[in-house]
Amino acid sequence: MKNKAILIVAGEPNSIFLEIFFKSLKLKRYKSPLIIICSKKLLQEQMKMLKFNFKINTIDKNFFRFNTLNNKQINLINIDYKFNKCFEKISSKSNIYIKKSFDIALQIIKTYKITKFINGPISKKSFLKGKILGITEYLAKKTKKNNNVAMLIFNKKLSVSPITTHLALKNVHKNISKKKIYTHVKLITNFYKINFNRKPAIAITGLNPHCESNFIDCEEKKIISPAIKELQSKNYKVYGPYPADTVFTNNHIKNFDVIIGMYHDQVLSPMKALFNFDAINITLGLPFTRISPDHGPNYSMLGKNLSDPKSLIQALRFLDK
Repeated sequence: MKNKAILIVAGEPNSIFLEIFFKSLKLKRYKSPLIIICSKKLLQEQMKMLKFNFKINTIDKNFFRFNTLNNKQINLINIDYKFNKCFEKISSKSNIYIKKSFDIALQIIKTYKITKFINGPISKKSFLKGKILGITEYLAKKTKKNNNVAMLIFNKKLSVSPITTHLALKNVHKNISKKKIYTHVKLITNFYKINFNRKPAIAITGLNPHCESNFIDCEEKKIISPAIKELQSKNYKVYGPYPADTVFTNNHIKNFDVIIGMYHDQVLSPMKALFNFDAINITLGLPFTRISPDHGPNYSMLGKNLSDPKSLIQALRFLDK
């Protein structure tokens, strides 16, 4: 039997996540019990500095009953973390703490059959050190789902999904394949079928400006168009390739649920221009539903109590079923 609790890894200790977590609890009530994994001492210090007041229910990761959890308190699994002050600079000092948080979360997910998971922002440069592209890929590796996941930046009006994620632009063309396009379209279509009982209309961009290049074997002709034709022959609602500079105009986006792009900023930049942070980052293809609020650690905003909790509230609402 699947458990209805929502498990949360606070992630980078030197980020705005605890601030938006406190605000999310203050502004909205949730039916599902929330369990957060982080340092109790850090949580208490940030709560005090940001002037929030919640009781803490510390629970044992190895043995607890879900019917004893409630959201009038913060249900906490404590991870020890040594810090000199409440808001420090982001550094590799927190790497062991973050890794331990993820390891415990994955253990709890497996033991208690939890299917709803949120993680706060992580400094990829500090934590992953260039060895893994992002947390999407980190969790895919941890759950042995390599090459079978997709990043979906979801908004009810329009969602986007990049075929490649945190790659340098010079490497994008080497990492586009028909198989990756098939995987993304199938995972996204399945997601919409399960959650909204419908088949989504999906636009796919080209890679090159205006979907053309001076080379005979450009990616549009060699990879993208053949992949679209193959998917259309199997009754997927996919269309394109479209030039990325026009696909986000009003005349186009009204016809689509999702736009798949070839690289990260090709689709995330217009997405944020359209919806700001009113979107959530969902990893498709994992054994559980993983969501991350659509923002980074945002060190410059630490301690100012000005951060917008909208994206985390959207994530919690989506999972609170």
